[in-house]
Amino acid sequence: MQRRQLAAQTQFDCLNFRIGSRQLAYARRVKHDRFGWWVEEAGSPDVLGSLDGNLSCDVAIVGGGYLGLWTAWQIKQLEPNATVVVLEAERCGFGPSGRNGGFVNCYWAKVPWLAAEFGSQAALALGRAAADSVAAIGSWCDDNSVDAWYRAAPQVEIATSAAQEGDWAEATAGCADLGLADQYYELSREQVAEIVKSPVFGAGAAMIPAATVQPARLCFGLREALLRSGVRIFEQSRVDDFVEGEGAIVLRTDGGSVRARNAVYAINSAMAGFRETRNSVSIGSSHIVLTEPVPDILEATGWTGHQGLSDCRTMLHYFRTTEDHRIAFGWGGGRMGTSLWDRSVTEVDRQAVRLAAEALRRFFPALEGREITHAWGGPIDVSSTRLPQFRQIGQISTGFGFTGNGVGPSYLGGQILARMALDRRDEFTNLLLVEQRAKHFPPEPLRFVGGSAIRAAMVRSDRANDAGETPGWLTSAVASIPNRLGMHLPR
Repeated sequence: MQRRQLAAQTQFDCLNFRIGSRQLAYARRVKHDRFGWWVEEAGSPDVLGSLDGNLSCDVAIVGGGYLGLWTAWQIKQLEPNATVVVLEAERCGFGPSGRNGGFVNCYWAKVPWLAAEFGSQAALALGRAAADSVAAIGSWCDDNSVDAWYRAAPQVEIATSAAQEGDWAEATAGCADLGLADQYYELSREQVAEIVKSPVFGAGAAMIPAATVQPARLCFGLREALLRSGVRIFEQSRVDDFVEGEGAIVLRTDGGSVRARNAVYAINSAMAGFRETRNSVSIGSSHIVLTEPVPDILEATGWTGHQGLSDCRTMLHYFRTTEDHRIAFGWGGGRMGTSLWDRSVTEVDRQAVRLAAEALRRFFPALEGREITHAWGGPIDVSSTRLPQFRQIGQISTGFGFTGNGVGPSYLGGQILARMALDRRDEFTNLLLVEQRAKHFPPEPLRFVGGSAIRAAMVRSDRANDAGETPGWLTSAVASIPNRLGMHLPR
């Protein structure tokens, strides 16, 4: 038998603070925590009981976010009589699945380089599976009466500086060569302005299929649908360790244990604390600020079609509208984290929020005098390929490395992990994401130290480009290290 200890996850209490700015007005007390507006808006469902005693099941799933819950759903679709138990350390939807931006995207922009590396057939198979997942989430919401505010609309990348112009050109041309010209295509400056007007927006590119959702409503709705299907979900039930034996694996919590034929670990960045995967995932962070309702500004800019938007920076900005006419504006350049010590620095980051707010004001000057009411953020599991990885480790199937783009791909991940957990092999387990070879990150603490230095250089480079300046040679050299090592970083 083998016993392994998982790194503990940290908690951080809600923090209110005042942000100062000459140009943007802020609510007197901006609510800044690690949970975010989506959970508050969705209305927190009742807490499910924690595990108390010993159980047996066919498949035990650790993690009650999108990936774990979609896996449970897919298992029940494949084998309705299978017994499934989900163990969530805190509460379903209160982690990355409930605080992300709510962008449901696919992988067409990555397909050309995947085709060059693995062949067009394998690349297109992954691209189609990811695209199908975008539509499948909308259909699932309809079929299960879950109103997650699924809004289908193209995902639009926009140049916000001269340095970003044409950033998409190689990928859009590659897609055209693969017969995907209608899935990922260029937009002129004028076409971008028809979607959203801003004094700093240039040309861009659009990708379909795509959508936006209210992420917490989707996760809470999925939880309820699983309960109705007979899946047993235990919240506030952190798995401290597990023991593998002949034909079974036993997961232990403070309150009891679950004996299962197979297990699934769907715990995002916490996989950095798992011996077999710790050098395959790095911990970054992403943070969002939310405005008060601004329907007049959205109307003036023409941004009324629910499109998810992003710029083309190395540390990108991503932004969308909400059902009550707010702007949610995120930045993927928050501080690095590590499995070796307190990760709360990646959850409540005042500097990241301040920089996100500055960029929001630059993009939409008409927001001057309007309030920012909420801010939140948290760690993201970064893969060296910018694509998730799915692996079998003994009796554990696991998926990680969504790199901030997990809402759509987590549905596909559930299809993959369900089959791995049930010992089935088909077109899903043959996708490029499964048992892929990927570059390893350096061990800690070198990963944190080096990653922080590279991140800082990327931030400086982006800011120089935004100002119309050329980054210094040292900054450019450090920022380019991941690409020179064969890593498709960052986000």
